[in-house]
Amino acid sequence: MNDAIVDTAINTHRITILQAINAALADALADDERVFVLGEDVGDAEGGGIVGVTAGLSKRFGDDRVRSTPISEQAIIGASIGAAIAGWKPVAEIMLMNFVTVAMDMIVNHAAKLRYMSGGKTSVPMVIRTMTGAGASTGGQHADYLEGWFAHTAGLKVVAPSTPEDAYGLLRSAIDDPDPVIFIENLISYGNKGPAPVSGHRVPLGKARVAVEGKDITIIAYSAMADRALQAAKILSQAGISAEIIDLRTISPWDQETVFASVAKTGRALVVHEAVKPFGPGAEVAATLSSEFFGRLKAPVERIGAPFTPVPFAKSLEDAFIPSPARIAHAAQKLVEQGKL
Repeated sequence: MNDAIVDTAINTHRITILQAINAALADALADDERVFVLGEDVGDAEGGGIVGVTAGLSKRFGDDRVRSTPISEQAIIGASIGAAIAGWKPVAEIMLMNFVTVAMDMIVNHAAKLRYMSGGKTSVPMVIRTMTGAGASTGGQHADYLEGWFAHTAGLKVVAPSTPEDAYGLLRSAIDDPDPVIFIENLISYGNKGPAPVSGHRVPLGKARVAVEGKDITIIAYSAMADRALQAAKILSQAGISAEIIDLRTISPWDQETVFASVAKTGRALVVHEAVKPFGPGAEVAATLSSEFFGRLKAPVERIGAPFTPVPFAKSLEDAFIPSPARIAHAAQKLVEQGKL
């Protein structure tokens, strides 16, 4: 990525998710002097991030506001919490989501709880950007979806975009938010293209998107799985099944109003995520829907997730680990057929 992308990405017709995040950071840095970015290798002298998400930003805004750090996740998060309490708006990059484990105490016991423990007097307006996702043979310690840990933690908001427009708008809203936000980026989806957002565009946190309208079944997903759900909808349409696709966008708090309205219409629900299926976010959505629509569903609420195992390194096993469009479509078709019995 070159400097021109930082300035013009939001004005082009179609951009990638990576470019959208870069543009959102650039606009936030330009709009508010309290915003700064820190993390390992985020500066241009170190390459602007390992995949170039922050390329061009330190040249434009200076090393003080786009600051490469030592290889210490605890230092990154600790400095961010302290800066946020002091009135700054840090955007901390933890290079890979598995590495948040090094700083979990600070995230869970400090960032998430300070508002509660101060009687609302101390807010922590920080964003933790992190990348993850299977599909690049990065192995078991580099590709886990761990959003369930954070969604289970009171005081944190959890966001996972699937389109360039949403990536830009959600990141701008996350930076605006007075509380800590976990912003999850999918490595494999960085190159996905979509309509360029208007500069200053915001997507409200906690608001889902109806990606495709349908009448036979609701498929609820987020991040890369929202894209795969859309591919599954095309497969289902060939079988005469109309699937409504809900992209949650925000995992916590999740948009019950939009999801409830869809399931009330279709009578069937399938929840899909790349995180392992047991104890995953899909379980919360499924349990809530089963309770809310008890006696009115045409079929049981079902979930699709990864097997209960670390992400495999072997490509063949990794491909089997990630929920595929065909697998999503097959599960949805079974629910529709079951509901017709």
